[in-house]
Amino acid sequence: MTMAAAIDRRTADAPVRSQASRIASVEIITELDAAERVWRAFESRGPFATPYQRFDFLNPWQRHVGVSENAEALIVVACDGEHRPLVLLPLTLRRQFGLRIASFMGGKHSTFNMPLWDTDFARDATASDIDTLLARWRERGDADLLVLTQQPLRWRDQANPFALLPQQPSVNACPVLEMAPGAQLLSNSFRRRLRGKERKLQTLAGYRYFIASTDDEISRLLDWFFRIKPLRMAEQKLPNVFAEAGVEQFVRDACTTRFAGGNRVIDIHALAGDEEVIALFAGVADGDRFSMMFNTYTLSEQARYSPGLILMRNIIDHYVARGYRALDLGIGSDDYKRLFCKDDEAIFDSFVPLTARGAAASVAMSAVARAKHRVKQSRTLFRLAQRLRGALHHDGPKEEKAPKEEKEE
Repeated sequence: MTMAAAIDRRTADAPVRSQASRIASVEIITELDAAERVWRAFESRGPFATPYQRFDFLNPWQRHVGVSENAEALIVVACDGEHRPLVLLPLTLRRQFGLRIASFMGGKHSTFNMPLWDTDFARDATASDIDTLLARWRERGDADLLVLTQQPLRWRDQANPFALLPQQPSVNACPVLEMAPGAQLLSNSFRRRLRGKERKLQTLAGYRYFIASTDDEISRLLDWFFRIKPLRMAEQKLPNVFAEAGVEQFVRDACTTRFAGGNRVIDIHALAGDEEVIALFAGVADGDRFSMMFNTYTLSEQARYSPGLILMRNIIDHYVARGYRALDLGIGSDDYKRLFCKDDEAIFDSFVPLTARGAAASVAMSAVARAKHRVKQSRTLFRLAQRLRGALHHDGPKEEKAPKEEKEE
């Protein structure tokens, strides 16, 4: 019997774990197929985790993007004395600078990173538990350095146990909208302006807001997205991350994959008419929070009516009606995000050496990340960095600009 199957069987058959039990062993799984059963068994128990750690999200990412980046799967499973999983870390292992560096699976496509925690264990986890996890792992010698970025300090009003690790603010912030029941999330004047703009779009035949529900709808919307997004990014002088190896296939697979309950791994919200897609926002939802991953809007004259903002209003109303408590618009502080999200999610990075070789690298990488954070927090330094980047590329200064629809507001 494989280790993953053994964990799965014992998890299914075991009674509620003893509160006295703590981390007794750490196992490593290096193949996603071998990890699937224990991972899904963990998910079925309602773990403390973000939707970015679901197997059905990270499996296509690893198969298409991780493999193309020479990132090897490294699934770390910590168990109690009766071999019941308490923590599952979905990581990848890369060899860089002569080091073996472990980081969260999902790369730049995952807004939030966490292990999957047994909910009861996470609630009362201590620094001693985290030290034990690292000590057991160090004994195996699988990695030199842990680079754990974009971790939320809290999730669903519960502390993230990895916040007990040495930490520093992440390079970028993540704008978030807390959706308390009965709160006025958008001002009446803002809604009136959007209704005035939307009346122009409502003259289009078949104009509607919808969430893609069929494979044909998803395929049509993604075909449009992968045509338009590169043009929008070039317009803003930004690199097209969607052109990187494996990314398009990862997105297509995740958008068409269904959970057991029928919901898609990635939901696509859109405004469209019979003849034209006007705007698209896509993200992950978990019954409590919607987290946006990617978006774009039309290049046609309909862009003047702020379709992205209208779509965002529809998305907020959709999730408010379903009792969601939060919505975020992904990493970065673009102008349009501040129209909806006035607060930032507290997210942090940890650089944790596992060997003597990793210790020096952790200091250097931490210092670089701190410097980037300071630049991003200073408008003057940020603009200077953009000008330097433009000079290095010999095509003049480059500045991040909000799309036209975002400036109108």
